[in-house]
Formats: sequence, C-alpha cells, structure tokens
Amino acid sequence: MPAKNGNAGGTRLVIVESPSKAKTIAGYLGRGYIVESSIGHIRDLPEKADDIPEKYKGKSWARLGVNVEHEFEPLYVVNPDKKAQVSKLKQLLKDADELYLATDEDREGEAIAWHLREVLNPKVPVHRMVFHEITPRAIQEAVANPRSLNLRLVDAQETRRILDRLYGYEVSPVLWKKVKPRLSAGRVQSVATRLVVERERERLAFTSATYWDLQALFDTGRDESPSEFTATLTGVDGRRVAQGRDFASTGTLKSAGVVHLDEAAARALAARLDGAAYRVESVERKPYTRKPYAPFRTTTLQQEASRKLGFSAKSTMQIAQRLYENGFITYMRTDSITLSETAVAAARNQAINLYGAAYVPDKPRVYTSKVKNAQEAHEAIRPSGEVFRTPGETGLTGDMFRLYELIWQRTVASQMKDAVGESVTVKVGGTSSAGERVEFSASGRTITFHGFLKAYVEGADDPAAARDDAERRLPNLAEGDRLTAAELKALAHATKPPARYTEATLVKELEDREIGRPSTYASIIGTILDRGYVFKKGTALVPSFLAFAVVNLLERHFGHLVDYDFTADMEKVLDDIANDRAERVPELRRFYYGDGGEGDEGLKELVTDLGEIDAREISSFPISGTDIMIRVGRYGPYLDRDGVRVNVPEDLAPDELTAEVAEELFSRPTGVRELGRDPATGNLIVAKDGRFGPYVTEILPEEPPAEGAKKRTKKADAPKPRIESLFKTMSLDTVTLDDALRLLSLPRLVGELDGEEVRAHNGKFGPYLKKGSDSRSLASENDLFTVTIEQAKELFSQPKTRGRRAAAAPPLRELGADPVSGKPIVVKEGRFGPYVTDGETNASLRKGDEVEQITTERAAELLADRRARGPAPKKRPAARPKAKTKT
Repeated sequence: MPAKNGNAGGTRLVIVESPSKAKTIAGYLGRGYIVESSIGHIRDLPEKADDIPEKYKGKSWARLGVNVEHEFEPLYVVNPDKKAQVSKLKQLLKDADELYLATDEDREGEAIAWHLREVLNPKVPVHRMVFHEITPRAIQEAVANPRSLNLRLVDAQETRRILDRLYGYEVSPVLWKKVKPRLSAGRVQSVATRLVVERERERLAFTSATYWDLQALFDTGRDESPSEFTATLTGVDGRRVAQGRDFASTGTLKSAGVVHLDEAAARALAARLDGAAYRVESVERKPYTRKPYAPFRTTTLQQEASRKLGFSAKSTMQIAQRLYENGFITYMRTDSITLSETAVAAARNQAINLYGAAYVPDKPRVYTSKVKNAQEAHEAIRPSGEVFRTPGETGLTGDMFRLYELIWQRTVASQMKDAVGESVTVKVGGTSSAGERVEFSASGRTITFHGFLKAYVEGADDPAAARDDAERRLPNLAEGDRLTAAELKALAHATKPPARYTEATLVKELEDREIGRPSTYASIIGTILDRGYVFKKGTALVPSFLAFAVVNLLERHFGHLVDYDFTADMEKVLDDIANDRAERVPELRRFYYGDGGEGDEGLKELVTDLGEIDAREISSFPISGTDIMIRVGRYGPYLDRDGVRVNVPEDLAPDELTAEVAEELFSRPTGVRELGRDPATGNLIVAKDGRFGPYVTEILPEEPPAEGAKKRTKKADAPKPRIESLFKTMSLDTVTLDDALRLLSLPRLVGELDGEEVRAHNGKFGPYLKKGSDSRSLASENDLFTVTIEQAKELFSQPKTRGRRAAAAPPLRELGADPVSGKPIVVKEGRFGPYVTDGETNASLRKGDEVEQITTERAAELLADRRARGPAPKKRPAARPKAKTKT
C-alpha cells in the first residue's frame, strides 16, 4: 500500500526510490499527499535476449541494447519484475493533480526521475523535489522549492550506462573464448582488479633484505618518572645506519654511504659498547599541532568504517542507506566535505555542551574538498537536523548505532580546536672500546591540550602506526646530560613486501587515481569479490590466478581500456557532459569507433580480430627457477610439468605458490590411481582427485552401437559410471579396492518401512537415511553400512531435527567478543561448511578464510556483512488455484 497522509484520494503523488524512504517522508507531509516507491530503477537496457522487444531482435546491435549504428540510442525496457509496480504508479497518477519526483539528487537519482517521467507519461505538472536529509523541515522546503529535471545530469548518467554496457558486452565474450566461460569485464571493475594484481606482482618480485641495529635502554640516574627511555642506533662514525627504506625491492642496498650491519657486526659492536659512557648530544623541541579531520564524504566513511568497525564498503553503504532513509543522517553518496551553516552551528553547540567552550574555536571551521572533479551537490555526511541527536538519544542499536556514532563523533570533532603539544627528538652519543663514535636517537611526544581528540581519533591502515592521541614521554633531558645504558641489545629486521590492498586502501587508491565515482566503489569491490577475481585473507584482498589471466589478456590486447589514466579521463568526460562542456554522442563514437586518426583504436576494432590472442599463453605463468607452469583452466588453476598436472588449492595466494610449495603439491597423490577390477562387472575401479575432493569411480568400456541402433547424439544418452566421494577417514593414497567397492554399493537398501524402501545415502551434507520424501541424518559415515531396519525405524519415529545432528557439536574455535552484540564469537561446522556465530547472527567463512587462522576482527566483519544484508527473504508459498464457482 502507498504511504498516505490526509485524504484518501490525494492530489499530489510523490515518488521516491525505496519503501522505507517513502514511509519516513509520508510522516512529514501534510494532507493531500500520497508517497509511493518505484523500488529502484524501473527501466534499463535489456539484460537477456528474451527482454528485447520482438521488432528489434533481428537488428545487428540488439544484443548490446544500444543502437551503435544510429546516435548510440539506448533501447530501454521496463524491468520484468517492475511491471506491476509501474502499473500501480500509473493508477495512482490518474487521481493526482501534480507529480513530485523525489529521487536522490545525484546523476543516478536524476536518471531514475527521468525514466519515471518517460514511462508514466504524466498529463499533470511534474516537479523535481530534492533534499539532502530526511527531516520535517528539509522535506517541507523541498516541496515548496521544486526545480525542473536536469537533463545534463541525465545525459551524463546515460553515457556512463552505455559506456559500461558496450565495454561489458563487447569485452566479456573475449574472456569467455580465451580464458573461461561466464567471466565479466567492466570499465572500472577490470581496472580495480588490475590494481590488486599489480600489487601481488610486486610482492612476487620482492626479495626481502635483513639488517640489524642496536636498541639501548638509557637511564638518567635521577629520581623522576620516567627516568628511562629507549633509543635506536642511527649512526656509526658519522655514517647513517641502514634502515628498511635504504633497500630496494630486489633486496639490495640502494643508498650509498650507509652502514649495513649484519648479525655478527651488530653483536660485535654491542660488545664493544659494553660499559661505554653516554651523553645527550642534542635536544630538539618543536610545537606539535594536529588539526581536526574533515567531516566524512563517501570514501572516507568507507575507509574509516573498515578500519574501526570492520565493515566492508558494501556493508557500510547499506547501513548508511538505512540511516539516511530513516532520517538519521544526510545523503551518504557525496564528494563534499562542507557543512551547512545550520550543521556547523549544531556541531559547535554540541561540542560546547559536551566538552566546554574552551574546546571550540572562535570562528567556525570551513573545509574545502581536495578531490578533483568533486560533485559538491550535497553536504558532507553528518547527523541530520538542526540539532544533532547524540547516539544515545537515537534509539538505534547494533551496526546502525555504531555507524551513526562514528559519523556523529567525526562531525562534532570537525568543529573543535586543534590538539597541541610538543614533540622532542633526542640524540645520544657514545664511544666504543675501539674508538667508534656512535649515535642513538629517540623521539617523544606530549599532548598538552587534546582539543578535538577528546571527541574522535582517526584509525590507521597500518596496524603498527601510532594513533594521533598516542603520547611517548621522555625524561626531562638537556644537552650534556650523562646517561648509562641499562640494557643494550642487537635486533634483527627484515624488509617487507608492499602490503596487499584492503577494502579501505583500495578505495583510497581508486579515489587518488580518480578512477570511477566514489559512490560506485562499494559495488565494484563487491563485484570483483563475487566474480572470484579477488578473495579475502583476513582483511587483505588477494587476487586469484583467474584474475592474473584476465588482467594478462586485457593488458596485452586491450591496453588502453585498463589504463589508469584512460579510465580517469573517462570520468572527466562524464563530468564535462554533466556540466554542458561536452556532448554524449561524439564521446561515445570516439570510445566505440576510435577517433579515425593515429590515436587509440576504438572498442569495436579491438574486439573484432581475436586471432592473435593465444589462449594457452595468456593463462600460463612460470614459477621462477623451475620448469613448472601455473595454468588457469576451465575448472580452476593447476600446475603443469611435462604434461603432468596437479590442482592448485583455490585459496592459495599467488605469492605463496613458491617452488617449494609447488613441489609439495606434486608430491601428493594425484591423477588416476588404479585399484583393480570389480568382480561383478569386470570394470576397472579407479581413485581420483577432483574439484570437490577425492573420489572413486568405474571406467566403463567403450561399446559400439548395436547394429541398426541409432547413434547417440547426446552425452546424456551415454551410460553413467558410478561415482562416490571418499569418506573423511579415507585418503587417496591408501584407499583399497574393497573400500571402493563398498562406497560404490551406495545407496544401500536397508529394508522396508510402511511399504516404502529405506536406503542409506552419503550426501553432500553427510550420511542420511531416506524413506520416500522423508529423511533422517546418521551420526557417522560408517553407519551407512551397519544401520539396521530396526534402528532406522527408531530414527524415523523421532521428530526431525534441524542440522546434521540432534546434539550441537562443540565449536571448532573460540574467538573474542563481537563488538556489536558483546557476545563471544565461535567458529562452528555447519551443513554448508564452517561459519562464525555470536549466537544471534551466523556468517559462512568465505574463500581465503581458514578456521585455524581467522581472527576476531575478520569474524566480526563477516557478521557485520551478514547483518547489513538483513534477514533472508522468505519463500512465498505457491498460490492456490482459485476454486471454480458454480453457476
């Protein structure tokens, strides 16, 4: 039912995107309004061949959904699942005197409004109603001050949609032919995948270097606190001691004139410094100032929610969407970091009330965006309203409470004073028994006025990085002070490869390179995870070997399509169209057909000639120092050496597949192991290792068709061999012929009950008994061969239990407390594999997650993702046929 306010007929129809948004807005409007939802987009390019109208199906361009032969006209169709809603909107419009299109005020929202106008074809006045927050005042002002549709924004969004369609529908089939079926390419998705792959390449090429230094614990000898401090060796005889930054990624020293200490040299120097006298050579004091962080925009909210709350970008946006639609925050897709005067006043007043006037500057702070091509139509993301509600006043719980609290803290802190203090650098000198002059260095920081840090401290991508509010107090030292070394030890260090991207750092990288729009980053990361191009190990994004093959092909044959600058330039083109500085059709023609000169080829030409692409070579990667090749096949990655193949575990990171690991994989039992012949049939019984684990099967003989019989035309017509997975207690190298024959005898007939056969099956989710459409789980795989009809009768007489066992199995691991529920998280084994739970929410482990290695933080992220998706939709019962009426 539409959300109504006032008289039932209503004269003004207001259309928004979502039902929850409609419900909230309806509560703020007066009599005479009906608020209804379009439930997202109602019209788009056809997704399937069946969606294409009959009159266009013979056209050469129809599969694209874009008429590339005539001005790149898009072919729009009403989404099949939205036809009923469109009919409902048309019916409501018949009784309306005015139509208000109240979709979001960004390019996508403008396009939705335009599609609504085109499809509904209203005969009444149409108004574009826009607002940045859902509050009574904002909604009333939006109704009182409508505007017209901005067709430049519509053009920009339509251009983006057509670009993405042409890219996806022309390049994806190339991947199907040359890499693997059912893959996808995307204008921004493929570039994001390339970034992750390039980082892994850097890690593969990286050679670690080891270096040593000394750490001293110095004592002032005075009765004060602190009287001791640690310092690190930085120089010997006027030459700087090598640190990590002095080594290249090849492991070689790149800085000239530095001292590279190995273990022997470091320990020998420590011995020569035993009993040495030390003095303070210099003390440098500088004022420390830290300014507040700007209010959140889309990308910084995603990054900080990832760091502090463990949310994925997708979860963050889903939760923020609910907060916005329910009137708690302003619009969450924005490049802006500015606050309205009302919001500035609200933040300043709240800071004064909570922390005192001394924490708020005399003049409001003004923030200016440093993001190029920023769309400043909205404010920063902030609590809604003229007076901010504290988190405790909202009535929110769980993830919505935590995200609101983060936004509220950041907004209030943005209008508070700087944090100030003092930073100190101390140099300590000494002389070894061999006359070497050594220098140690220590740094400290004290904060004398915390300012905004009282309200909010930003997280860091590097877990080892010090927080902005961290202090390290040194003794009160002066030049010339005498010190003794209470402790002196040699420490080893190793350079590390560049860290893999996390969702937070990938979002930052995409924004820094101006690739794509910030509002799309969450869906892009979600797509490359869902497509199997990337998986997670903890919070790190790891590219699959499939991603290596796809990026390899795109770089070699579609280079400029995955070029970072080209992709960023396309965003500028879209901005130019939105701002009336460029036209849609010429830009699309240049992208698809090329510029006709010596510039880049157009997409059409690139996908026309595929003869030069060697599919095998594209998907093959040598392991350095070996004769082993990694290949990406139809069923996943495998190793190949002189025709001998072995599968690669899907969750093995590329930089972990070393020569040693490859040899270990080859040493495992692989291929086909002949066990003997079945005495009953004479067929050869073999054990194999397949995609889903080891199994046994029989090799059926090739039988020529009987004389006069029709030749089989379908694979399905051929007889199928028996096949059974090995029990968990069995292994490929020890399974015997007798074991195999017992397995292949399944399902086993146990007997009869109530006139129906009872059989013992080994299924995907474990062993069970089946009687007609009823089933009961068995406790172990061995019960398949021993369970009797009497035991079966007892099992079927008991109520059916959910899961594989009536008694709950003990958890596989116990982790820490979930930050949302406060309850302990455990890892359990479920019918669909291992999962984490806090007793309220369950979340399956994903590719790359291992039971033995999963952390509390990663488990909390999985639970947060599951909560953000909401409860699984209930299956609707089949509609009952209407009873025939008698006449």
